[in-house]
Amino acid sequence: MLKSGSDQASVAIVVPVYNEAEVLPEFWRRLEAVMQASTGFRFHAIFVDDGSRDRSFAILQEIAARDARVSAIRFSRNFGKEAAMTAGIDYADADWTVIIDADLQDPPELIPEMLRRAGDGYDVVLAHRTSRHGESWHKQFFSHLFYRLMGILNPGFDLPTDTGDYRLMSRRAIAALARLRESNRFMKGIFAWIGFPTSKVSYERDPRYSGTSKFDFLKLLNHAIDGITSFSTMPLRIATYLGLLVSLLAFAYGIAVVIRTALYGDPVAGFPTLIASILFLGGVQLLCIGIIGEYVGRIYGEAKQRPLYLIEGIAGTHAQIKNDPPQRSREAQAPVDTK
Repeated sequence: MLKSGSDQASVAIVVPVYNEAEVLPEFWRRLEAVMQASTGFRFHAIFVDDGSRDRSFAILQEIAARDARVSAIRFSRNFGKEAAMTAGIDYADADWTVIIDADLQDPPELIPEMLRRAGDGYDVVLAHRTSRHGESWHKQFFSHLFYRLMGILNPGFDLPTDTGDYRLMSRRAIAALARLRESNRFMKGIFAWIGFPTSKVSYERDPRYSGTSKFDFLKLLNHAIDGITSFSTMPLRIATYLGLLVSLLAFAYGIAVVIRTALYGDPVAGFPTLIASILFLGGVQLLCIGIIGEYVGRIYGEAKQRPLYLIEGIAGTHAQIKNDPPQRSREAQAPVDTK
């Protein structure tokens, strides 16, 4: 429940950043306006710089120097958006935590509405996209296809459609997320997996304020594969069924060849058919081996138990930012000494 009166509820706003120097000043202007207008809450913005190569962290340092409500974490290198969101969640120590991208496709002005909806007794409030301006038709098509495919491959798992990472979560939802430390992270699936009472608010997604998306088609494809293999073993089962079907067809064809040879002799024909059959069987085998390899690779990654991220430095003097994150699990996340 939201607090009222002098006992204000605290809100942490986690913002993953990667090469967003052009948009950060405008993003902070709009976010600061929202924080100023929402007088019933104590806000703390946590920016996580995922190894940017531009002036993103320098800009965040300037913002943090001017405003004590801002802190910025810089990774030692680019670990990926999933790791950046995880770091923000680890360092968030608030009654409510918001995750939002810095590209201004998701409007910060929606945060007060999300907080009001959370006051109705929800632990999670999703930002549901009714439209996606500025995105190509093929990106929207494949995004739609992915969510439907995830529903088919995970019949008992509800992954919200037309929903990104923009959401608000309660303290207990954040605490549950902090217990999930797998290396191969598909955050949309992890967010959905924890459950808890969930609602949503709808909005129209804007085009990027500046720059271009950091996710090209290949990265989005790899992200989709990560999502499928992280939350479903159905591809392995499909490979099993496919192998069984091919084996049955090959067995039936072998019997037919034996019968035909016994009845009509062996004219030594069908070379093109033989080549086609070999190529088909080889393709099926390579496909199944590739599916198995995806899962084996993920097991290998988990077995190494490497930290999800390493921190080069922290800007800001807010008391919630420490060497040991409030949501810390088994990782050693102290800043790395680069001297």
